[in-house]
This record gives sequence, C-alpha cells and structure tokens, in this order.
Amino acid sequence: MGIKSKNLPRPVIGATATAIEGRFPEVNVLPRIQLILADSLQWMTERDENSVHAIVTDPPYGLKEYEPTDHLKLRSGKGGVWRIPPSFDGARRAPLPRFTVLTPAEREALTTFFKAFAHQARRILVPGGHLIIASNPLVSSTTFAALESSGLEKRGELIRLVATLRGGDRPKGAEDEFPDVSVMPRSGWEPWGLFRKPISESTVAANLRKWGTGGFMRTAGDEPFWDVFECAPARPHERELAPHPSIKPQKLMRHIVRAALPMGNGVIYDPFSGSGSTLAAAASVGYSAIGTERDPTYFAMASRAIPQLANLVVR
Repeated sequence: MGIKSKNLPRPVIGATATAIEGRFPEVNVLPRIQLILADSLQWMTERDENSVHAIVTDPPYGLKEYEPTDHLKLRSGKGGVWRIPPSFDGARRAPLPRFTVLTPAEREALTTFFKAFAHQARRILVPGGHLIIASNPLVSSTTFAALESSGLEKRGELIRLVATLRGGDRPKGAEDEFPDVSVMPRSGWEPWGLFRKPISESTVAANLRKWGTGGFMRTAGDEPFWDVFECAPARPHERELAPHPSIKPQKLMRHIVRAALPMGNGVIYDPFSGSGSTLAAAASVGYSAIGTERDPTYFAMASRAIPQLANLVVR
C-alpha cells in the first residue's frame, strides 16, 4: 500500500509551532517542521500549557542505553549495554541494547523519569490529545505504569508485528550443550502505548469541536484505526539516510502520525527526535511538527535526513 501526501487531508493549523524564542538552537528543516537542540524535559517545562495536539515518540526504552558512558561504547563498538546479535546469514547486524541487564535501581530511575515526563506531557497537550509512545516488551510495563500514574488515561496499545533478532538465543557459551533451549522467546512484536490527556468537554464530540482531539483518524474510508499493525524494520535506504540505532520505518511512522490528529489539525511533538523519522512522517502527511533532540550528532543528522525521509515513497 502506498502512502502519498497528496492523498491525505491537509491540516488547518490551529496552534503555533514556534519554539521558545532564542532559548534553544533550532532549525526549520522544512516549512512546517522544526527541530530544536534541547533536552525534552527542560524544553517542555518552558513550553506553554495546551500547546501541542499530539506527542508521538520513540524514547530510550531503558534510559541507560543513551547515557554518555554507554552511548560512547555504542559508537566505539565496545562493551556496555549494547550487543551485536548473532549473524545467521553473514550480514553485519546492528547493535541492540540488553534490557535484561537493568538493575532494580535503574528500573526505579526509569519510573521516576517517565513520571516526570508524563507530568510535562500532560501539561503541554491540549485536552484529548494523545501520547503515542514506543516501548519494548521487557520494560513497557514499567514505563506505561509510570505514565498512567501521572494522570494520563491509558487507551490501549498499538502492537507492531515485526520480526527482529531480539531473543531466541541459546545459553551463551553453552550453545552446544543446550541446543534445544532458548533463553528468551524470539521477539515478534513491539508495543506502543496509547495515552490520552483527559478531555475537557462533556463528550468526545464536543472535545473534537473545541480542540480537534479525543480520538484517532480512521485509516481509510470506513476502516477504523486498528491496534495491530504489521511493519518490517526500516529499509536499508532509510538507515543510510539516517544511521540511528533506533530508527523507525516511515511506513510505521506515517501510519501512527496520521492517526494522531483525528481532524488533521494541530501540531505533533516528538520529544526524542533521534533519526527524525517522526518529523519526516509528519511532513509527508502534511502536518506541522516540532522535535527536540539533545545529542548534537543526531540533531545534525536528523536535520539533513528529514527532508529526504519525507520524500520517500512508501509501499
């Protein structure tokens, strides 16, 4: 199935997409797409209340993997929480973080962070606005519970069906001794949490009239927005344009971003822009979007990649 911007509704922008003037370095990568070099929590703290209509993001699942020490190990290809999956076809595999190594203290830090994040997300979202956030089966229960405890309404999960190389391995160093054992199941899915700021009006219909939020845009015609979506990992060409370890494919991001604004109006925000895939998807479907990224290397990479990712034809 192809996704082309000319087939999608064009939004009537109902809120400003302007960053805090002069406070953070920023670049307008496309006419309605703005990328800001900033820590997301700091930026959200200074953002006006009720100023974004949806948040769509792929955060660091365990926080630790993008802390300076482990991130440096990722870039040098040595040690840390990152590992190289086994090769079954001779191809070089991209590194994956090992969330099973998180300590109880690190999981507690995860809860603390996402409670603080949810507080700011709820404040800047308009009533009825959705937070759509990627996670991992190993940490999603921790992350989602923290978000819900901060007053956001859990509205279900989007399950992305995706075949990866995560899990399924035999015991390390004893593969021949235990050939019939998988230490963990081979992962075939990825959870995205769906959360909503409580509506301010008496009904969803009334909230849609006032704020343009409260639900999801239906997929096409009479087809609802489903909570299961099959999508392969990002294609090699996407990874060449934006070589980020956690890049999400445009097929997935355009599907999610389009649904996030049920009336096609408003501003999408991505607190952890990384590769820029969310902002590129917003540009592709004709939305306005703001992204923050605290890593200067990824900020520069996304600035270059977003226009190219937005122009990709997705089938």
